[in-house]
Amino acid sequence: MCKADRSPVTAADHEIESALRQVIHQRYPHHAIIGEEYGKVRGSNYSWILDPIDGTKSFVMGNPLFGTLIGLMHEDETVIGLIDVPAMGEQWAGDGEFTRFNNRLNVCSATVSGCHLIERARLYATPSPHFACPDERNAVDTLSRHVAIAHPTCDCYAYGLLASGYCDLIVETGLQPYDYLPVVPIVEGAGGWITDWKGRQPGLNSDGRIVAAASKPLLDAAIDSLMRL
Repeated sequence: MCKADRSPVTAADHEIESALRQVIHQRYPHHAIIGEEYGKVRGSNYSWILDPIDGTKSFVMGNPLFGTLIGLMHEDETVIGLIDVPAMGEQWAGDGEFTRFNNRLNVCSATVSGCHLIERARLYATPSPHFACPDERNAVDTLSRHVAIAHPTCDCYAYGLLASGYCDLIVETGLQPYDYLPVVPIVEGAGGWITDWKGRQPGLNSDGRIVAAASKPLLDAAIDSLMRL
């Protein structure tokens, strides 16, 4: 089954989000909930952000790099984030100050690589066919030619890899708030930076163009390259 934008949706998407909503409502009945499959339930100045399966295409095609995203916002700031990748047995949780990685064997802090230079950066980016705007596609293609390694993004798993130092830069477009808000405290808690393409803090009303980087100099260099549209 596909949604209006032709992205796939499965029974598992609905079941996971429904279960999460039920637990949240039982424990925090006055909190708002914003989810991919069931929209927004209004509440207090606390809002839960849910993406039951980030990477549904991967899920339906047997690729294990799909995951569940959960975020908690207080007013306009995401204060807690979780990436759970069940098929890999890996999980990242962050609060903007500290990020923890758990792979079922051990639990440790996650720390970005600290890479400062574009020419040394390992990049995950939205694949070219997914760009609706030719200028955006050209901007990312240009950036990709200047990094050390460029690879198509692997949904939420890429942000976990950034937090653990296995990649240095992520550039995406066409995202929804439930795609990027939960990963903000994870990236920042690991020492990284995440903004929109204009360097602004991501929020509910952002345009869906996201840059995450292992250092502020790398973020600035990437934004400078992208905005030469």
